Amino acid sequence: MSEMSLEKAPAASVEAAHGHEHNPGARSENLKFATWLYLASEVVIFATMIGVFIVFRFHNPEIVQRVHKETNILLVTLNTFLLLTSSWAMVMGLREIQRDNRQGLIRWFGLMCILGTVFVGLQYVEYQELAHIGVALFNQGNEFDGFGMRFYAPTAFHGVHVIIGVLWGLFVMNNARKGNYSSSNYAGVEVFGLYWHFVDVVWIILFTMLYLV
Repeated sequence: MSEMSLEKAPAASVEAAHGHEHNPGARSENLKFATWLYLASEVVIFATMIGVFIVFRFHNPEIVQRVHKETNILLVTLNTFLLLTSSWAMVMGLREIQRDNRQGLIRWFGLMCILGTVFVGLQYVEYQELAHIGVALFNQGNEFDGFGMRFYAPTAFHGVHVIIGVLWGLFVMNNARKGNYSSSNYAGVEVFGLYWHFVDVVWIILFTMLYLV
């Protein structure tokens, strides 16, 4: 083997290792895997809260039915529709960046962030209405005794996730403005999409178990 071949072999090995380290596909899969692990831990927390509410409802069906009669179900239904629409807007934004259209991503994510913000605002309105009828975080000895904590804990925890999602969406938009995403590099958008879909699915479950069942 020639001296030149010996010199090229280590250089080629280093270059191959360097290329593997910065493989966009591998990075994307690693980010997705880490996101799924995080979401799995969140599933445990939400499942525990929902389980606590189900147990309370089983033992106190009359209290839950009384709250349901006082709840503005049309407002909550509208809020659910807005959150579902925001998830659709997120999908459209992802589609645009896959087509190398950064401005399209920014527009759709802007709509998503607006809808997410409105969702949180309407949830605050709902909380005000519930407080007006006497549903507080800690109800002691009144007709809604025990309901407040079991209702506010999962819904407020979900609301925090929506707020985080809106802030994260704004961060994605800012990255898009800087040109950090393209049709061959949009892992950050995909990872956010997993999170936002998770927030959406959790709310559908909460809406069903807390308001309809």
